[in-house]
Amino acid sequence: MALRLITFSKGSAARPGAMLGDSEVLDLLAAGLPQPDMAAIIAAGAPAVAAIRALVANPPAAARLSLSEVKLLAPLPRPARNIFCVGRNYMDHVAEGDRTRGITNSELPKFPQFFTKAPETVIAPGDTIPDHGATGVTQWLDYEAELTLIIGKPGANIEKEDALSHVFGWTIANDVTGRDLQRRYGQWFKGKSLDGSCPLGPWIIPAEDLDASDLAIQLWINGEERQSSRTSKMIFDVKDILHHLSKGFTLLPGDVIMTGTPEGVGYAMVPPQVLKTGDVVRIAVEGLGELTNPVG
Repeated sequence: MALRLITFSKGSAARPGAMLGDSEVLDLLAAGLPQPDMAAIIAAGAPAVAAIRALVANPPAAARLSLSEVKLLAPLPRPARNIFCVGRNYMDHVAEGDRTRGITNSELPKFPQFFTKAPETVIAPGDTIPDHGATGVTQWLDYEAELTLIIGKPGANIEKEDALSHVFGWTIANDVTGRDLQRRYGQWFKGKSLDGSCPLGPWIIPAEDLDASDLAIQLWINGEERQSSRTSKMIFDVKDILHHLSKGFTLLPGDVIMTGTPEGVGYAMVPPQVLKTGDVVRIAVEGLGELTNPVG
């Protein structure tokens, strides 16, 4: 089974951990790991991951906890820098967005479209996505299921053939968006950086444990499937993304990069649909697990 690295709390303090099956957690600090948090584990790289694998294979009894005793947090509860994102990276999503603006002949983007989300937007699995529609901030609160990567090895001007060596691991994110704000302000940051607009988790799977090039990615609202695609349908794959993003710009360990969402977003439905209080958003990425958050 793939290694699943988590951040959890029991009481007030956040602690690094690893899943033991589906019902137990290994407290890595109690097990003797010297790195105090997920950011330090990522920075330490392969030696830290190897040490964690050894602890998971022979977990100390005193460091084992029932999953029911703890709360899973986002694996990186507060990234050190803005979350880097790629817009319009699945052709069918490009086409559905164009249709909402009356464009029927969509063109393939020539370069990735980058934007960011503030680190404070990150929330944990199970945490409530604020209903910014109920407060009048946006009329079009929407969801986006995204395969997300974490940088492990720093680098700038990364060549495509070397790009995957810079990936520490994979997780899931929901790029919650105020669509009207996204358009109103020209640049996307405002519509993408509402409080609580980046559910992240439930864990990180190391890159060596998962080939993310062709994974099923799905999203449901209240059990109704809205998005269903495969990561192989990205216009710019992970190698392209890292190559372009790192031109003249150093990527650092712990950087979070969201890779784009497939078709099926709410604002492009007929009639359009918005997130509202009482909705439950569930995202699944093959090999990674599920990320579920209510809206309220």
